[in-house]
Amino acid sequence: MDVKAKVIALIEEGGFSAAQAGERYGVATRTASRRLRVFENKVLRKIFGAKRDEVTGEWRKLHNTELHALYSLPDIIRNLKSRRLRWAGHVARMGESRNAYSVLVGRPEGKRPLGRRRRRWEDNIKMDLREVGYDNRDWINLAQNRDRWRAYVRAAMNLRVP
Repeated sequence: MDVKAKVIALIEEGGFSAAQAGERYGVATRTASRRLRVFENKVLRKIFGAKRDEVTGEWRKLHNTELHALYSLPDIIRNLKSRRLRWAGHVARMGESRNAYSVLVGRPEGKRPLGRRRRRWEDNIKMDLREVGYDNRDWINLAQNRDRWRAYVRAAMNLRVP
């Protein structure tokens, strides 16, 4: 069983998938993305196990840099951002008559609670595109061109997340 399959099995064993974790935490806030990263490191530590220290000969936990050197795939935050952009491009190409499109770009109705307004899906997508270098407001027209959109999705996958 390869490493990726083990990660997926452990995540599913935990009761939720990576996509559900992204939806649950929104991955828009720093604390949420930190929680997901901590969870991912915990799963990777279970998979790779402990390491014997060369100097003292004692067993110790793997450091984060060692974990990521072993795993070598993009972390969960980059994966979620890339998938969110891919889904948004798919929905943007559907057209305005579809329900998924209205959920993506729609405005919530009714009275909003006090405080900062809730972040919408569209706001998250604009923020992800800004991180990969697209500052234009009209991302829906960009999504109509599949090749250019795919380039931004790939850039989000390769993005270095703090």
